[in-house]
Amino acid sequence: MPFSKLPNMSLGDEPGRASLRATAHPVRLQIMSLLTSAPMTAAEVARELGLTHANASYHLRNLLAGGLIVQAGEEKIRGGVAKRYRYDTKRDHAPEEPEQRRALFAALGSELIRRTASGRFGEKRNGLLGDGEFWIEPETWIELRSKFVELVDELHNAARPPRTPGTIRTSTTVAMFEMES
Repeated sequence: MPFSKLPNMSLGDEPGRASLRATAHPVRLQIMSLLTSAPMTAAEVARELGLTHANASYHLRNLLAGGLIVQAGEEKIRGGVAKRYRYDTKRDHAPEEPEQRRALFAALGSELIRRTASGRFGEKRNGLLGDGEFWIEPETWIELRSKFVELVDELHNAARPPRTPGTIRTSTTVAMFEMES
């Protein structure tokens, strides 16, 4: 179901729907990626993504209300208090409802399209593509999915703040799901 077809409701009405609505704007997926590497304030997010502070704050509030990010502390800055937010990589953020989960996977597909515009595909080592519809035994599916979960966790743990010296910017999208027979 496209995001535009979701019923109009407040972010707090239903947790699954709130998290889906929180990802409805493409910049929010970018923010979640940023917050994987280090907790950031709205001002830091704004600088990194070229947003206004107010716009970054708005998107952070939506992600927080949807349960997709968590507050990771506060600090005093120039007489005010800035909240730091982070993406909680240990939680399964996908909604339980099948149509909402399908819409989230579609949103991630759109995010992948955006990222390919910045892709460096000139060198052989700068890409890995594996795609397919596979018929495998259920035990094999469970085992392989677990390995991917471990690798994605390792990647999240290795992430550093944007533009950290000695790092490279990469894109990883993993979408695995069982299909109807």
